Amino acid sequence: MNKFNKILIANRGEIAVRIIKAAQEMDISTVAVYSEADSGSLHIAMADEAWYLGEQVLADTYLNVEKIIQIAKESGSDAIHPGYGFLAENPELVAACEENKITFIGPSTKAIQLMGNKIEARAFVDKLGVPMTKAVIGSTAEMLQQAKNIELPILVKAAAGGGGKGMRIVRDMNDLEATIESTSREALSYFGDGEVFIEKYIEEPRHIEIQIIGDKHGNIIHLYERECSIQRRYQKIIEESPSPTLNQEVREKMGQTAVDIAKAIGYHSAGTIEFLVDDKLNYYFLEMNTRIQVEHPVTEMVTGVDIVKEQIQVAAGEVLSYSQQDIHQNGHAIEARVYAEEPENDFRPAPGQITYYKEPVGQNIRIDSAIDHAVEIKSFFDPMISKLIIWEADREKAISKTIAALQDYVILGISTNIPFMLALMQHPDYMENKISTKYCDDFSGDIVKRSHEEKTNTNVDILVAAYLSSVLYGADYQENIWGQIGYWRNQMDFQLTIDDDERKYEISNKQNYSFLLKDGFNQYIVDVLEISPNNAVFELDEEIHYLYFAQDKQGDFDIWNKGILCHLKDEGVLLDQDFYEATDDSVSGDIVKSPMPGKVIKILTAQNAEVKKGDVLLIVEAMKMENNLVAPRDGVVEEIFTEEGEMVDGSKLLLKLEDISENK
Repeated sequence: MNKFNKILIANRGEIAVRIIKAAQEMDISTVAVYSEADSGSLHIAMADEAWYLGEQVLADTYLNVEKIIQIAKESGSDAIHPGYGFLAENPELVAACEENKITFIGPSTKAIQLMGNKIEARAFVDKLGVPMTKAVIGSTAEMLQQAKNIELPILVKAAAGGGGKGMRIVRDMNDLEATIESTSREALSYFGDGEVFIEKYIEEPRHIEIQIIGDKHGNIIHLYERECSIQRRYQKIIEESPSPTLNQEVREKMGQTAVDIAKAIGYHSAGTIEFLVDDKLNYYFLEMNTRIQVEHPVTEMVTGVDIVKEQIQVAAGEVLSYSQQDIHQNGHAIEARVYAEEPENDFRPAPGQITYYKEPVGQNIRIDSAIDHAVEIKSFFDPMISKLIIWEADREKAISKTIAALQDYVILGISTNIPFMLALMQHPDYMENKISTKYCDDFSGDIVKRSHEEKTNTNVDILVAAYLSSVLYGADYQENIWGQIGYWRNQMDFQLTIDDDERKYEISNKQNYSFLLKDGFNQYIVDVLEISPNNAVFELDEEIHYLYFAQDKQGDFDIWNKGILCHLKDEGVLLDQDFYEATDDSVSGDIVKSPMPGKVIKILTAQNAEVKKGDVLLIVEAMKMENNLVAPRDGVVEEIFTEEGEMVDGSKLLLKLEDISENK
């Protein structure tokens, strides 16, 4: 059997961890690379070796072919696995590997170049007779002219795009030129290629992709499909296999089409052929990703094939371990991507310090993550924290199991999309498969509302009981105000703000791990069964509750109860003044700050320019997303305090407005 002795992983995050685990099981040594921003990351600790790439600029680190090849040579690596993103579909890396006699764990240069450019890929697949949507290519002027022949809506896409990046829908032709410009800019930043094209946008399609894998001996098989229709910003949130949309006839036909495309290319390695499917189960070629996919675990769960191991083996020259007759779909798997983001603010990235982290555990529950404890989620990379993957006998059971696992997935200190996914997966539309790729675009507001209603309807007294259990019986009892002053009376009053709701509570009859809690209307006996720095187990109203909490720098608490996340502030707790930052509310309507750390990539106004409320003034890129910063009111730009290309944090004053009358 051919085997590599050492593999360099030219990537970071959860996919680097995933590859390292596969290599370890195959008894192959691993080399990790990392930038300054990743200096404390899990993939570094897991690898046999870790080599420093540089500070944080991607061009100097994870996108630096020359540096990665040099590390591979110096470390004695036989092969390089690129993971996904970054250099995974970069023919320059493949060429450099060939020149230096290092095996690239992926397809040939020809396949990457052909399928990596969406325009060339469409032309190639069209010759095979595979159906696809109408498209327009050319210069900006040519596209603006020819786009008039395509019925709206249309989609502007990066030619070298993938992973949901570099895609924007246009419903008004007046917006087309600006959309081409912004999509091209994003494509250049993320893929190093600013070429874009236009295609007809299919309303409410399903996104179905076929996993394929081939060896260097001409064998190619498919591992059936995944449905990835639940997306936001054209990026997938929830994937499942098998697709609840397809029937077996269409499933087999799409699988064969994918194999035919791969054979025509002469493909070897893991890859994915993606299709759009309409309401009549007609399918249209979308693109091919010549790499491992983020959502590959759902296919692994239902087929039993370890795709990463198979990918490594075929790169070493081995024959595929499976024939098409060996591949069957067993049960149902769902993957839920956990992101650091704020769904209520158009899924804005939300980097920051995690204060408590706990993964769900159980049979057929898998977590692919780049972290295993509370860390800082930084703004330099994609906001995905991890992937939760579960398996069950059928879709209904899989949904129930995923919901339970999400309720037990505790991440405190930052905003995540877990409450959003819980509300989504419990919505009748999802459970009855009445969805499309536009579902989140159209109904995110409704899902967010349902999530908030779930929080509103929860018994807040349960959250308060968890907090007071920690205050009264936790290990830091002597450090809090009640421990310092001592219990010289039998009754205590607490004034708490839970999110924006002010409430008063009374505690009496405090005994050994028991107290009486009164909220003015109700009273409960709280019996504390277990207490730890971040967890309380107690009985209230004849029911046992398991809650998690963590304290932030301001002394406030985030509290988690089965997917309900609340922020609690104790108005009676005495804190050092150092915890607070002075603010000047008088200028809050006149200033523009970045909502998160990021890079200023465009300034769309100038000093002394008149602006209207809602006008886009600056664009800040954070976590690989462009964020428009708008004018908070009508006014005149008094001063701009930043420049294009500058890295800024959330406290940086970027721009200040003044009244129009003051400027005249």
